[in-house]
Amino acid sequence: MAKPVAKPARPADSSTRATRVLNWLLKKLPTRYREKVLDYLVLTRMDRPIGALLLLWPTWWALWLAAGDFPPWKPLIIFTIGVFAMRAAGCAINDYADRKLDPQVERTAGRPIASGRVTPREALLVFAALLVFAFVLVLFTNRLTIELSFAGAALAALYPFTKRYTYMPQVVLGAAFGWSIPMAFAAVMNTVPPVGWLLFIGNILWSVIYDTEYAMVDREDDLKAGAKSTAILFGDADLPILGVLMGTFLLTMLFVGQRAALGWPYWLGLLVAAGLFGYQHWLIRDRIRTACLAAFRHNNWLGLAVWIGIVLALAVR
Repeated sequence: MAKPVAKPARPADSSTRATRVLNWLLKKLPTRYREKVLDYLVLTRMDRPIGALLLLWPTWWALWLAAGDFPPWKPLIIFTIGVFAMRAAGCAINDYADRKLDPQVERTAGRPIASGRVTPREALLVFAALLVFAFVLVLFTNRLTIELSFAGAALAALYPFTKRYTYMPQVVLGAAFGWSIPMAFAAVMNTVPPVGWLLFIGNILWSVIYDTEYAMVDREDDLKAGAKSTAILFGDADLPILGVLMGTFLLTMLFVGQRAALGWPYWLGLLVAAGLFGYQHWLIRDRIRTACLAAFRHNNWLGLAVWIGIVLALAVR
């Protein structure tokens, strides 16, 4: 068995800026409470907002496309808050599932459960509380959205365990991250049209792309720990396969634009997305860990570019 790496005080991939903000927000709490609250916030990745943003952009794509304009305030607020709640819940159950793997991986050895600052039982309680909160939010929508939410909760709970049994957990992650898309269409239109499912497929492709870039950071450690990922599955063919996936995503989003009858701003947004993909591919060309992590984080700008394209295309109709 591989030797566990040293356990740092914080995860290696924490955002320095986000951590400073969290420390500032908690500075008036007594020390004994501040440290515990901070551990819970790190458990739910509030020190790394990038993951929530990668979940937020597709949700907003769906809300704007479903409404054909600026979406109603009620679903916009519900889904925006719900994105952060479900992402936090997914992170808590992920760390619970990986509690024996994380200490063996350099990037994750400082996570709260792996380093002993949060117990597995506490993580399960946090997961359950966030799931209940998210479900309460969904109760303010309609019946179809509520019914779809059960599948979304199941996907969020299932994903962390798939990396033990399949080399494609990123596909399950894409479905879990993208389930807000059919739910958003259901909340606004009380149905999920074909363009909604097409957008859902596009998001799965995008998730496989950025989470493979993320998994490339840990590939050597995951091999030793026995975890599975698309980065391991693709092996030295990772770069050409990612290139094909990027092209397929762009083609899928082209079909989305056609079905939704979007105008030139959307096509300009896709052109920007293609350029951003090109830059990501250049970043990871040597498979350096820091570069792969930078490429993963860079997807935030891609999601933003597509969303701006959708908003402007709907505005100039």
